[in-house]
Amino acid sequence: MNTSIYMNKTWLILLFVCFSLTSFAQTSSVKEAEVAFSKGQYNEAIRLFEAILNEKGESAEIYYNLGNAYYRDNKIAPAILNYERALLLDPGDSDIRFNLQMVKLKTVDKIEPVGEFFLISWFKSIQNMGAADSWAKLGICTFILFIGCLILYFFSRWIKMKKISFYLGLILLVIVIVSNIFASNQNSKLVNRNNAIIFLPTVTIKSSPDASGTDLFILHEGTKVSVKSTLGEWSEIELENGNVGWLLSKSVVKI
Repeated sequence: MNTSIYMNKTWLILLFVCFSLTSFAQTSSVKEAEVAFSKGQYNEAIRLFEAILNEKGESAEIYYNLGNAYYRDNKIAPAILNYERALLLDPGDSDIRFNLQMVKLKTVDKIEPVGEFFLISWFKSIQNMGAADSWAKLGICTFILFIGCLILYFFSRWIKMKKISFYLGLILLVIVIVSNIFASNQNSKLVNRNNAIIFLPTVTIKSSPDASGTDLFILHEGTKVSVKSTLGEWSEIELENGNVGWLLSKSVVKI
């Protein structure tokens, strides 16, 4: 019995030590990359940040730092790609959004989005205040409070308390529904990842998935497109202004 307890404690200690060493190694790598960035060694910072991503997986903070390094190294398309990836993971971060807007000023193509009904724009702006997990957590918390209001409504003997719990419950129910919609939409963006960035200096957009197709227009490095479908080595893309066409899939990198 004592031996079993001792072994369990030993395993817990080993797990704690391994976790601590892993966290320390990641922190050390990030610090090393940040030092390289501060010294103007942008290629080294890029190498280190990308190594962290390959080893530890996606992180809004690392994508953001990587975008900064690419921007300082005057590599516009990779900078935009990493800012977009960071924003996808943390859409409510104002620093990421600001830097993305700044680097977009250096792109050649100035695409004006198709006008939206103001309620849709307002809806999206609120949705982008948080990531999928943030909205999911809010939904869970408000649902628990909603259940509490139901209990008060059905079991309270005070008329005033019944009224308060009824109207508060309705408000919480609306928040639960909206939070779940937002969480689903944000999660869909993470899973599908239909947007991409042009990585070649210039790309001729064709009317069909064929080199002999009619030339429609030209796009330049750093422009964001939405990939609608793929056919062989070709991808059908759509711009924010509604223009559509085909390009070689190797011309873009998915966000």
